[in-house]
Amino acid sequence: MTKQNKAKTIGELKASGYQPVSIREEMRRNLLTMIKEKKEIFPGIIGYDDTVIPEIENAIIAGQDIIFLGERGQAKSRIMRLLVNLLDEEIPVIKGCEINDNPLAPVCKQCRDKIADRGDATEVDWLPRAERYGEKLATPDIAINDLIGDVDPIKVAEGRYLSDELTIHYGLIPRTNRGIFCINELPDLTERLQVGLFNLMEERDIQIRGYRIRLPLDIFLVASANPEDYTNRGRIITPLKDRYGAQVRTHYPVTIEDEIAIVEAERGRFKGDDFECYIPQYMKEIIAEVTQLARKSTDINQRSGVSVRVSIANTETILSNAIRRAVARGEQLAVPRISDLPYIRASTSGKIELESFEETKEDKVIDDLVKKAVLNVFNRYYKVHLLEDIVAQFDGGFSVEVSDSMEARAYVRNAKEIIGLSGAVKKVNDSERPEAIASAVEFILEGLHVSKRLNKARVEGKTFYRR
Repeated sequence: MTKQNKAKTIGELKASGYQPVSIREEMRRNLLTMIKEKKEIFPGIIGYDDTVIPEIENAIIAGQDIIFLGERGQAKSRIMRLLVNLLDEEIPVIKGCEINDNPLAPVCKQCRDKIADRGDATEVDWLPRAERYGEKLATPDIAINDLIGDVDPIKVAEGRYLSDELTIHYGLIPRTNRGIFCINELPDLTERLQVGLFNLMEERDIQIRGYRIRLPLDIFLVASANPEDYTNRGRIITPLKDRYGAQVRTHYPVTIEDEIAIVEAERGRFKGDDFECYIPQYMKEIIAEVTQLARKSTDINQRSGVSVRVSIANTETILSNAIRRAVARGEQLAVPRISDLPYIRASTSGKIELESFEETKEDKVIDDLVKKAVLNVFNRYYKVHLLEDIVAQFDGGFSVEVSDSMEARAYVRNAKEIIGLSGAVKKVNDSERPEAIASAVEFILEGLHVSKRLNKARVEGKTFYRR
């Protein structure tokens, strides 16, 4: 219906030919339409096209509730929130109803009484899709009245009986009737609450203070759980787990390219800066490689996971240091360098858990990951034996100083003085701007160091590459 001729009463709604459908039918129909029209179903979700998304689509087409099982930072919550795009733009509800009752098939007593009194003159409201989504983070202190409801003492004081359905103050789930309700970290719910959810999903009734009330809600229920919590901190009771039709296992980005794409989409950006920022591709790859290596490291607790947020935060950190340097040196282009990488200790350490905690060991683990990441990325761009002419020039005591605070122009002089270095720089940098050249020079020198062709020493606060 257009905005101008939307029904305002049940009579007008009937005359329009409106036919209500269940939430599952609605989502299924809209999903199939989007697939047919080749529309993007989960915008901004990267790396799941061949794994997670097909499983979600199958579950929705089958009309199954879903549990997302995966470590932190795997876009579980984001996917759940994007499910709202599968709903109609708006649906009709009985005006004033707390649980978004269907005007042509009401389930709550208040709406049934209203229709019995007013008939087709009963007023109708239109509920937009954004208001048909509910979400709750499960914590052990959540009570049954938060999710399902409780007796309202004010209504009892007005003279109603406790067993009267009209005495109920509905919780979050009934108030999301005809919508999508998501529970984050489901195992953290107490078993008593999980039993209440099962009754609501399977038996279509709720029990409050000993009174059983029939309430056939129309809800698509989605939940998430971390595998570690799933088995250790809490559990999902068997009847509730069985009620969910699909368990979809999420995962971290499989490829460096996917990791970088997520970082580019999610990292923080600020307007109004009067200088440019540029992150070379090899620096993006190094940051992504650090995270990928961390996910395989035996020194890091893999049960808690290594989130993509590590890559995002580390990218923001090296760019921040480049901006700080650019401002201090009066340079207009901020380009991260290898010498900026030590600062990612601060943005990495809070996001990983070591198998055995030692503060000094944590820094060493991160530094070792960085070195290995630089080596892996360097080997993708260069064959070390082709750079031996550059290495040979360091014989006889020649050295090159680098620093995260050094002006970019000093690196340009080094690139001109060392035979073959300018040509090597052009392999990863096609810009003539000093800031970009400085970053490329550091990448090559550090690559030769981790390849055991050059030594690296720190003298009086300065870093030198030498033989």
